[in-house]
Amino acid sequence: MSNETLVTAAMLAIGDELLSGRTTDKNIGHLADMLLLSGIDLKEVRIVADDEEAIADALNALRSKYDYVFTSGGIGPTHDDITADAVSKAFGVPCEHDAAAMTLLGDMYKRREMEFTEARQRMARMPRGAAHIANPVSTAPGFVIGNVYVMAGVPQVFQAMVDNVLPTLRTGTRMLSLAIASPYAEGEIGMPLAAIQKAHPETSIGSYPRYIGQKFSTEIVVRGRAQAAVDAAGAEVHAMIEGIRKAREISENHSAEA
Repeated sequence: MSNETLVTAAMLAIGDELLSGRTTDKNIGHLADMLLLSGIDLKEVRIVADDEEAIADALNALRSKYDYVFTSGGIGPTHDDITADAVSKAFGVPCEHDAAAMTLLGDMYKRREMEFTEARQRMARMPRGAAHIANPVSTAPGFVIGNVYVMAGVPQVFQAMVDNVLPTLRTGTRMLSLAIASPYAEGEIGMPLAAIQKAHPETSIGSYPRYIGQKFSTEIVVRGRAQAAVDAAGAEVHAMIEGIRKAREISENHSAEA
């Protein structure tokens, strides 16, 4: 399979509240689902504190490694919303009030008969040369610079921004998947499943244990970009499960006869 079919991404979730457990992240799963549907592989997720240097360092590491980087959080009106400053630092450009964003926000607050305070003006700050990501929920735009897409942390706003961004991205061949239910625990299928994975390197085979009614079972998921490859590996997984069933049956019969 050509690497030209692969488009990769990473996510950087920003905020002390995520690391303290005060806020439960809802954006990582949403982005992962949307990228999977679009044929983009989410390869890495990092969570960093509201620390300018830490954000810039993580961003530089990720943007040099993946086709796209998506951030969430830290572009609001408060003193600890420093994502715009950190992204500017990572790209080596000034962070300044964007004229178009100032107009958008100024008009919005005027319509709402609210003062466009200095704190609210912070939401118009972005790296010089950045382009807007539209925010149909609360007006304040996100922004894109290079291969980095900077979006709000509020889930409703983040999701709306993702919807606006996805149609603009280069996509790869979509990942196909096949789920197979196994009545056997991972300890019983681990070795033969590893052999199947080795024989089918063009697929990725995952096993997910379940515990229902005091009994372990496993869901096996075969993933790949070619239907024939997924089907071939899936057929071997089914054969493996049937082989274990027959071996158990023979063993039980022998035990009964004894």
